[in-house]
Formats: sequence, C-alpha cells, structure tokens
Amino acid sequence: MAEITASMVKELREKTDAPMMECKKALTEAAGDMEKAEEVLRVKLGSKASKAASRVAAEGVVSIHISADGKVGSMLEINSETDFVAKNDDFLKLAADCAALIATKNPADVAALSALALNDGTVESARAALVGKIGENMSLRRFVRVVAQGRLALYIHGGSKIGVLVDVVGGDEALAKDIAMHIAASKPKSLDATGVPAELLETERRIAIEKARESGKPEAMLEKIAEGTVQKYLRDVTLLGQIFVKAEDGKQTIEQLLKAKGASVASFTLYIVGEGIEKKVTDFAAEVAAQAAAASGK
Repeated sequence: MAEITASMVKELREKTDAPMMECKKALTEAAGDMEKAEEVLRVKLGSKASKAASRVAAEGVVSIHISADGKVGSMLEINSETDFVAKNDDFLKLAADCAALIATKNPADVAALSALALNDGTVESARAALVGKIGENMSLRRFVRVVAQGRLALYIHGGSKIGVLVDVVGGDEALAKDIAMHIAASKPKSLDATGVPAELLETERRIAIEKARESGKPEAMLEKIAEGTVQKYLRDVTLLGQIFVKAEDGKQTIEQLLKAKGASVASFTLYIVGEGIEKKVTDFAAEVAAQAAAASGK
C-alpha cells in the first residue's frame, strides 16, 4: 500500500477544497494516485470537489487588437508577478504594442514575437528593460491571431483579466458583441461537442455511473443515467449548447439565437489570466527563518 503523507493530503485539499479526512480517504482508496483521488472525491462529494483545472493563480492582463478594417484580430496574455504591476501604464503599453504587432506581423510563436522590432530594439529588449525598471519579472505567455470570416468582436472584463475574441458570420454588430459577452460570462470550453475531448467525456460518464451506483440506482439504469449526465455536461461546456445569458425566457440557447439571426460562430478564443498556472505557495515560517539565517550570515 502506498504511503499517504501529510503533504499529499494537503495538496489534494488545496486542489479540491474537500475536508482533510475525505482527502486522506480518497488518497488511500486511490493508492496515492492524485488524479484518481480527485475522481474519488467527485464521486463522493460532487463536481465542486475539483477546481484545479480552472485555478487562476498568476497576475497580468489580456490585451486585444482589431485592425482598422476589422479583418484581423489578435489577443495576447502577458503575465506579471503582482497585480500592482499589471496596472502599470508601461506594462499595459507593452501589452497593447505586442497585440498590435501580432495582428500586423503574424509571428509564429512567442519566440518569434519576442524577436520582432519594437521602438529602438525588439519586443524582448523592451520587456527586459521594463523588468529592470520595475524590478519584477514578466512574460509573454500566449496569443492568438484571427483572420475574420465574418465580423470580429471583443470583450474585456474584470480589469483585463478575462478576454474574448470571437468571429461571427452573419448577424449584426450587436449580436457579435452579445456573443462575446456571453462567452466571457459563461466560459464555454468549445464551440460544440466535436471540440470536447473524448477522454473528458469518458471521465464524466464513469463518474456519473459510480455516483448513480453508490446512490442505489439499478444497474440496468446506470448507462442511461450516465448518458443523460454527459449530455447535460455538453450543454454546460459548449457555446452552442449554453443558455444565452440575456435570454428573455431563460431558455434560448446560443444555437437557437444564432439560427434566429441567420448567423454562426466561425471561431472564438477565451483567455483568463493565469488559467492553468499555479503560484508557488510560500511557507511563511520557513521564509522568515531563511531570511533570518541569511541576515546572520549562517
């Protein structure tokens, strides 16, 4: 049997918010496998037991640029160590300059973007100079460039912490803006079911079966229950399946809205600053001890 350490329990607790004893039991049942333990907790405690995938732990901003003719758009995430720096005017200007360069120069990746000319040097030299001036590290994390098939719309929310760039074919400007706002609010993972990984659906199906079994449902009903759960999951995580946030009847889906307007979504990208990045958790007592040791020359 794998040894379940206090640090493992603490890690699972931080990932899931589940009670410590439940975390220990789950790790024991999963023989120390962290991912399996999360699944065990989801079966026992529900979907709220897993928050790791959407944890936001880094600072920074999302910057969006759309060309004057509306044909090309770009969106960039640039990270900083603190929210204070993320509000700095020079930092925000660097983000905006980089977003514009992405739209006009079409770099292949972050390395290519960093090598592009900016002011009297390059993007990288401008970044390095700003790091030296502010005294805090910052990095260009990711970007997307879109050539419009229809109409580009953007939405920035929460002090530039959430950004959306969407390409809507048909409809009008108001519709495109509404779709962008909806994406920021509802955070779909993909446009439709074809964009959801099969392994993710299989995990949802497996968890649904185990939850139904533990609740005493007959074996003959488990597959039907699981299928219903998977379909609900798809409605929740796909843009077309979601209920439009401004639906007057509270029932109209994005797919129904688009059909009524004679429109479609060609593509969308949603960035949430720091998504998937976990900050280093500092042991305050250990940090103080280390600083004291350094001060005493030990």
